[in-house]
Amino acid sequence: MANSSSMAQFLLLALADRRELQLLHFWLFLGISLAALLGNGLILSAVACDQHLHTPRDFFLLHLSLTDLGCICTTVPKAMHNSLWDTTTISYTGCAAQAFFFIFFISAEFSLLTIMCYDRYVAICKPLHYGTLLGSRACAHMAAAAWATGFLNALLHIANTFSLPLCQGNALGQFFCEIPHILKLSCSHSGYLRLIGFIVVSVCFLFVCFIFIVFSYVQIFRAVLRIPSEQGRHKAFSTCLPHLAVVSLFLSASFSGHLKPPSISSPSLDLALPVLYSVVPPVLNPLIYSLRNQELKDAIRKMLAWVPHRGH
Repeated sequence: MANSSSMAQFLLLALADRRELQLLHFWLFLGISLAALLGNGLILSAVACDQHLHTPRDFFLLHLSLTDLGCICTTVPKAMHNSLWDTTTISYTGCAAQAFFFIFFISAEFSLLTIMCYDRYVAICKPLHYGTLLGSRACAHMAAAAWATGFLNALLHIANTFSLPLCQGNALGQFFCEIPHILKLSCSHSGYLRLIGFIVVSVCFLFVCFIFIVFSYVQIFRAVLRIPSEQGRHKAFSTCLPHLAVVSLFLSASFSGHLKPPSISSPSLDLALPVLYSVVPPVLNPLIYSLRNQELKDAIRKMLAWVPHRGH
C-alpha cells in the first residue's frame, strides 16, 4: 500500500473468531447501547421538561449526557455491524470520521466534567455569588467553550494524523479507529514523533483539567468541614459524590487504556481496556448521577408515570 491517498479502507480488530462469540458480542453491544440510550435519554428528557431541573448543575448534566450518547454512537454501531456481518472493514473516510468524533466527544466530556467541578466549587464555597457567577449566559458560554475545545482538539489530531503517508499495511489493532493505532501505520519517522506528541498533548490536557479539579475539591472539602451541622456537611458532600465518581471512572479508564506498560499487554486485555474507557462510562454516568440526585429521580419517576397515563 503506497500511501494513505490510495488506501480505500482499514481493517479493524475482530472481537472474536468464532461465529457464536461474534453474535454474543453483537447482543452484548446492543444491550449496552440500549442501556446508554435509555439512561441518557431519560436524563435529557427530564432536564428538558422539568422546571425544577433548570439549574446550572442540571444544564451541564444535560450536555454531559449528549457527549455520552455521542461516544456510544461513534464506536458501538460499527462494532455491532462488523460482529453481525462477520467483517472487519471500515472505509478510509469512515475511519477518519470515527476518530474525529471520538476525540471530539471525549474531549468535550472531560471539559464538561471540569466545568461541573467549578459549579460545585461555587455552590459550596461561594454560595452568595452562585447566581452571578453561574447565570444562564455564563453557563451557555462555558458549555460552548467545552464543545469548542472538543472540536478544536479533534480537528488538530485528525489533521496531524491523516496528513501522514500510511504504508505499514491497513490493519488497526483496535475495534474502532483510534489515533495511536493509525499513527503506527505511518511510513516516516515523523509518525512516531506525532504519536508521542498525541500522547503528550492528551496527557497535558487531562493533567490541566485534573489539577483544576483537585484544587477545587481541596477548597470544597475545607469549606464542607467548616459547616457546623453534620446534616449540612453530609448534604454538601453528597452533591459532590456523583461528580467525583464520574471523574474517577473517566480518568481511571482513560489512563489504564493509554498508559499501561507494554509488559502487561495481551490480546484480551488490549481489547477489554478500550471497551472500558469508550463504552462503560456512557452507560454508568446516568446511573451514578441519578442515584444521588433526588430531584432528578423524582422527575424521571414522574415522567415515566405520565407516559402510560397519556396512553390511556
